[in-house]
Amino acid sequence: MLEKRDFYINGAWVAPAKPQDHHVIDPSTEEPCAVISLGAQTDTDAAVAAAKAALPGWMATPATERIALVEKLAEIYQSRSEDLAQAMSHEMGAPIDMARTQQVGAGIWHLKNFVHAAKAFSFDSPLGDHAPNDRIIREAVGVAALITPWNWPMNQVTLKVGAAAVAGCTMVLKPSEESPLNAMIFAEMMDEAGFPPGVFNLVNGDGPGVGTQLSGHPDVDMVSFTGSARAGVAISKNAADTLKKVHLELGGKGANLVFDDADEKAVKRGVLHMMNNTGQSCNAPGRMLVQRGVYDQAVETAVEVAAKVTVGSASDEGRHIGPVVNQVQWSKIQDLIQTGIDEGARLVAGGTGRPEGFNKGFYVKPTVFADANNQMTIAREEIFGPVLTMIPFDTEEEAVEIANDTPYGLTNYVQTSNPERANRMARLLRSGMVEMNGQSRAAGSPFGGMKMSGNGREGGVFGIEDFLEVKAVSGWTAE
Repeated sequence: MLEKRDFYINGAWVAPAKPQDHHVIDPSTEEPCAVISLGAQTDTDAAVAAAKAALPGWMATPATERIALVEKLAEIYQSRSEDLAQAMSHEMGAPIDMARTQQVGAGIWHLKNFVHAAKAFSFDSPLGDHAPNDRIIREAVGVAALITPWNWPMNQVTLKVGAAAVAGCTMVLKPSEESPLNAMIFAEMMDEAGFPPGVFNLVNGDGPGVGTQLSGHPDVDMVSFTGSARAGVAISKNAADTLKKVHLELGGKGANLVFDDADEKAVKRGVLHMMNNTGQSCNAPGRMLVQRGVYDQAVETAVEVAAKVTVGSASDEGRHIGPVVNQVQWSKIQDLIQTGIDEGARLVAGGTGRPEGFNKGFYVKPTVFADANNQMTIAREEIFGPVLTMIPFDTEEEAVEIANDTPYGLTNYVQTSNPERANRMARLLRSGMVEMNGQSRAAGSPFGGMKMSGNGREGGVFGIEDFLEVKAVSGWTAE
């Protein structure tokens, strides 16, 4: 069993002040795969102090030098890709092939995109031709607390660290205690890349401990958090006393609108997207809204596709889904599946209990409900497992009404061959992102939501701007 007990503070690996053991559980086996230490207030204070001391020098470092270090980090990241894949596969249950491609791949994608965006970014520019002596300076917010989740670990770590680094912020990272090993490897990469001491610090801990200490810390200028809406509310309240910036990437309950003129692969694509990462994605298309004329066929197709989604250990190679992350999540998903049955939705695939052949591990059957309505619990709560809810609709207006009738607003999806309809839907759907006909967002497109899905934007120029303050200067003298 692996032991990683030290924290990375001020450019060195240091022992925690008051070691508190935490076992990291392999969800495929339900057995511990590592032991780490959770931080105490002393450790948080030390990391924040290091970041605060490093801030003036890092802010004054030319942007070209900061960008060059992120480029170096991207090179090192690629050399450690297998280490990262193995860590994430063991600690959060991503099947090893998926971990190597999607989980690891997301990180290098974001780092490279930040380098590209930052090289063209104007940190210092005139206000305009009408005001030659006015200048706009974009400078780092300051010390940033980065609190990341377990479901897409490197995706979220790189989205925050890459943007903060090029913006000139110093940082303290608290990864999820469910998946800390990949973040500790990442800290090794930051060290190897040569970031100055104190620019990047890592302290392991849980939300009530280090998470709360960081979000309320008077010397932390900003919190960037990805996780549940419940935790986002708690962080916002705790941060309010110090009026720090809080950027939130929270949950979702995305609607996938399948119209009667959708392409023949639209339903299959939607089911597989829902099942990817074992349904543990905030932008998963959990509600499939299908126009009445093609609804029965869509249900048949969804059943066929779900039946072909296989479940297996994260250590097995191949295209399958793995377990969900822990017992708490597994139990929550089982309760929600049972609630769907009890509230009258028609169970057409999967159901409660482990898949056949498994008596251990946090495995969930790929599950599909049909004939649901938007007031059912399974249509309103984020399940965070491989569970799809299908709802029929008749008109565009009804589809929009159902899609928007949710406290969340992260991602919606539209499947139609009618370009005018697609554009109408894009404008009417209340979400931070709308994806059409299976086309993913391009490099630099911002990830983020509205309503209870949060208020931040991550990736590319938008992600860098989240870590910057805007300073207006009048009476500027040309240099």
